[in-house]
Amino acid sequence: MASEKQNVALLSLVASAVLAAAKLVAAVFTGSLGILSEAIHSLLDTGATAITFAAVRISDRPPDKTHHFGHAKVESVSALTATGLLFATTIWIVYEAIHRLLTGDVDVTVAWWAVAIIAASIVIDLNRSRALRRVAQATASEALEADALHFTSDMWSSLVVLVGLAAAWAGYPWADPLAALVVAAFVALAGYRLGKRTLDTLLDAAPPGTVEVIERLADETRGVLDLKRLRVRPAGSTLFVDADLTVRRTLPFDRVAEIQHRFVEAVRSAYPNSDVSVTVHPVALDDETVFDKVNLIAARAGRPIHHLTVQHVGDKLSVSFDLELDRTMDFTTAHDAATALENAIGEELGEEVEVESHIEPLHSDGLSGAEVAPDVRQRIEARLRKLADGVGLLTDIHDLRARHNEHGLFVTFHCRVAGTGTVETVHDAVDALESALKQHMPEVRRVIAHAEPLAREP
Repeated sequence: MASEKQNVALLSLVASAVLAAAKLVAAVFTGSLGILSEAIHSLLDTGATAITFAAVRISDRPPDKTHHFGHAKVESVSALTATGLLFATTIWIVYEAIHRLLTGDVDVTVAWWAVAIIAASIVIDLNRSRALRRVAQATASEALEADALHFTSDMWSSLVVLVGLAAAWAGYPWADPLAALVVAAFVALAGYRLGKRTLDTLLDAAPPGTVEVIERLADETRGVLDLKRLRVRPAGSTLFVDADLTVRRTLPFDRVAEIQHRFVEAVRSAYPNSDVSVTVHPVALDDETVFDKVNLIAARAGRPIHHLTVQHVGDKLSVSFDLELDRTMDFTTAHDAATALENAIGEELGEEVEVESHIEPLHSDGLSGAEVAPDVRQRIEARLRKLADGVGLLTDIHDLRARHNEHGLFVTFHCRVAGTGTVETVHDAVDALESALKQHMPEVRRVIAHAEPLAREP
């Protein structure tokens, strides 16, 4: 794509130089101000196109240590230079046309070959403008778009010159400077449009409609609460997007990353050449509970907790939980960690809150275990069946597994709930059965029971 930009710019440069030379020769022999203005216009276009060619080559360079956003704005500088040349052309044409009209110094010799040169320039300008605009739209090149605009205005102004020459040939020589004034109007309009667009780019103006589109994409991204800030700036074919999003602070990190990824992909889908940078701000919502807040604080501190209890005792708030820490950690260090977590919760909920923690050894991960002997497994299952009869509510002990590791005997099993019960009543029954097994068999280090409804198959 970069080579295509450079090739079309080079062809445009060669065409500009040939046309400028031909028009200049025609202007000298005919004395036509209209042709002369076209010749000067084409000469300036040749200079502008040379600048465009150099700018396109520079703008295609990748970002470096000094130019972090690349070199695309060189094209904007090139387009701004072309704008200045267009207005300079306009001023000269207007001055010369008014001078000839006021003094009556109008002497135009119409030659067929001069008309042929102007007609040929119209055809060439039409083809050049189409080719340049096609590549400019494909690459978002401001410099090539400026050239396309130049040659479109050249085409229309050449048509006006032809009309002026026809009028002069018919005996109305004053039509030539009038045609030159119309050419000046075309050139000024092209300069205004190009200058406005170029200044918008240099001043980092957001392209029309982009802010509204990105705001809509943020609204449509599930999990995004608000688009807090948005900055959009174009640089050549790249659209730089810098967005700040707010999300619920209780969301887990992987969920936040997913929300951010989906928003970035939505923007890139709408603007394929975009470079999107997103900052996510977690915020507290009015419906956030004390339970949510405590779990969030523990997660941020990297401290696993369980059995979290929140109580309102009169005007006071009481929070208690079990804190799991490395079983090999020095107890003084562990106590300091628990105190730090309690203080963090107090700072969030207020100094009047009561916070109590119970330190437990963190369950080991990745232990090497081994199955117990069949007779040991049968003995454990028989004991569980007998204990379940005494506990009540639980029956049908099955899928029992018993394994040894360096910390002792770990037992897991499934059972069924005989009758109906709430989560709390079933949990109490399971907890009682687990405790009873550990009491009767001290070698059992941990018990995990999975309760199932009686009517449901395992």
